[in-house]
Amino acid sequence: MLEIFKQSLWTQFGASIDSLKNAIEMWPEEYWYTDTRFFYNAYHCLIMLDYYLTIPYTGEFPSTLSFIFSEPGVQVEGVLGDMVPNRIYSKEEMLAYLNRSREKCRNFIDNLTEHQMQERWIEGPEDYDMNYAVPEILFYNMRHVQHHAAQLNMLLRQKIDQSPGWVFRAEED
Repeated sequence: MLEIFKQSLWTQFGASIDSLKNAIEMWPEEYWYTDTRFFYNAYHCLIMLDYYLTIPYTGEFPSTLSFIFSEPGVQVEGVLGDMVPNRIYSKEEMLAYLNRSREKCRNFIDNLTEHQMQERWIEGPEDYDMNYAVPEILFYNMRHVQHHAAQLNMLLRQKIDQSPGWVFRAEED
């Protein structure tokens, strides 16, 4: 049962990540540095994708941030997801970070054990506790990625009247 769960979880979580990737790739280069709504949405989504994949939760941003983003940004007080970067990262940097997080996700799911599924991902002060079983934080993360991929597709439609097609399953590696 665990193997079918992991396979199903990956094909759908990977599809969400691939949807995000397709939207970032489609955004025209000429708007990358000028219409920053798209960038900030994608940046937030990538930061949080990596953050929610940091299992067990450490209370800090993942080490991959320093690997990809040399200056991870400034956090808006009290709101983890609203980190403002020190600069606009290039599309290539964003896609490299996406690919690294996709690999992190795939590896985590592939190596997921029954024991790990019982562990908790807990974050936040008492008035904003996020206390999830590992499978639930993975579903939460997948939904968050899909939510922002849809927002990016809406921005693409508004700007260039195009958006990527539906991704049924994760692309093969």
